[in-house]
Amino acid sequence: MKSMVRRFASARLATSTFAGAASAGAMSDAGAVGKSAADADAAERFARIDRVLQAYVDEGRIAGAVLQVLRDGQEVYSAAVGWRDREARDPIRKDTIFRIASQTKALTSVAAMMLVEEGKLLLTDPVGKHLPEWTATSVAVPRPDGGYDAVPAGRAITVRDLMTHTSGIPYGLGPAERAWRDAGLRGWYWADRDEPVSSAVARMAALPMAAQPGEQFVYGYGTDVLGVIVEKLSGKSLSAFLDERLIHPLGMADTAFHLPPAKAARLATVYSADAEGIRRAPEPGEWRDGSYVGQGRYGDSPPAALSGGAGLLSTAADYGRFLEMLRRGGELDGRRYLSRKSVELMVSDHLADAAYLPGMGFGLGFEIRTDVGKAGEPGSKGEYGWSGAYHSVYWVDPVERLTVVYMTQLLPADGIDDHGKIRALVNQALD
Repeated sequence: MKSMVRRFASARLATSTFAGAASAGAMSDAGAVGKSAADADAAERFARIDRVLQAYVDEGRIAGAVLQVLRDGQEVYSAAVGWRDREARDPIRKDTIFRIASQTKALTSVAAMMLVEEGKLLLTDPVGKHLPEWTATSVAVPRPDGGYDAVPAGRAITVRDLMTHTSGIPYGLGPAERAWRDAGLRGWYWADRDEPVSSAVARMAALPMAAQPGEQFVYGYGTDVLGVIVEKLSGKSLSAFLDERLIHPLGMADTAFHLPPAKAARLATVYSADAEGIRRAPEPGEWRDGSYVGQGRYGDSPPAALSGGAGLLSTAADYGRFLEMLRRGGELDGRRYLSRKSVELMVSDHLADAAYLPGMGFGLGFEIRTDVGKAGEPGSKGEYGWSGAYHSVYWVDPVERLTVVYMTQLLPADGIDDHGKIRALVNQALD
C-alpha cells in the first residue's frame, strides 16, 4: 500500500522544536541559508521513518500501524500507514482503535497511586489486608523428578510487589503450570471471559506462586490483583474509577474496556506473524499452541472481566495524552492527577536483588532505563515505558521531553524487528 496518512510538523517547527528556536530578530542571508539547510535535514530524517514503516507494510510484515511523537507536548511527527483490515482494503487512520493489552497496566498503576495519595493504601500494605484470601500464600518449589512441592511464602505479598512484578504471581507459567491451567488461569487475556476478575483473583490466591515475594521479577497477574484492590478501596468498578479519574478528564474519548457497536468499524484487525509473513488471527475462542490470539469480543454489553493488566482499548492520540500527563509530573492542562513526587517514585527503579535486563530496571508499573550503554539501544537514563502483547509499545524520555506511542495489532509477532528500528529512527531525528 503506497498511501500514508502522515503529519510532519513543518520543517521550521521540527527544527525549532528539536533543535531549539532561533533567536528573535532579523536573520541574515547566511542565517536563512543555514536555517533552510537545517529544515531540509530535519525533513529528511523524519522521512526515513515514513520509508521504514511503509516497507514493513509493503513487505507484508505488518498490516498497518500508527506512530505518534510528541516533544514538549507538541506533535512533531505522526503517521498512519497500511491497513486497519487488510482483507477489506480498509486503510488505517489516526483514530483507529487498538487493543493495548499490557499498556493497561500503566493506568491501573496510576489509579493505585491515587489511592495512596488519598491515604487509602500504602505500598507496604500486605495484599491480604485488602483481599483476605491473599493473607497466606504458597510457592511452588521444583523437584528433581519434575514435580513440585508447595511451601509457605516467606513473607506476605505487598502492593509494591504487585506493581514491580516481584510478587511471584505468574501468568500461569512456572513449576505449578498445570495447576494454574486446571484453574482456568493460564494466559493473560481476559476480554472474552464471562467471569469477573475479582472472582478469578480470589481463586488465584490458593495456587502456588512461581517465586518467593521480592526475590524474582515474574511477569504475571499482579496488576490484575492491583485492579481488584482499586475496586475494593474505591467502591467502584475499575472501569468507573478510570473513567472518572483519568480517562474522561484527560479527554481520552476512545479509551475503554468496551467497544460500542458505533465504533466497531474503527477497531484494528489482529494479525499473526511467522517466518512466512502475516495472516489474520483466529477468531475469538480459538487457541494455538496454548496461547490465545483471538480478536476480542465487543458489542452491546460491557464485558464482565475488567482486566487491570490487559483489558483496555485505546488510540495513539489518547494514550499520548496520558503519557504527556506523566511526563509533566502528573499535571496536564491545569489539572493535577498525581503529585510530582508520586510520579518520581513510580518512574524510579525499584528492583534490588531481582535480576532483570541489562541496563534496565522496573518501577511502579514501568520499565526504567538505568544505563544507556548496558541497555545497548539509543535513549536516555531515566526513560520509562512498556509494551502490549499485541505488539504496541510506548516510551517517555524526560531528558528529551519526548513521548512516543506506536500502535499495531500483531500477535504473535515472531521475527519482526520494528520496535528496535522505530526507537533508532525516532532518536536519530532528535537535534
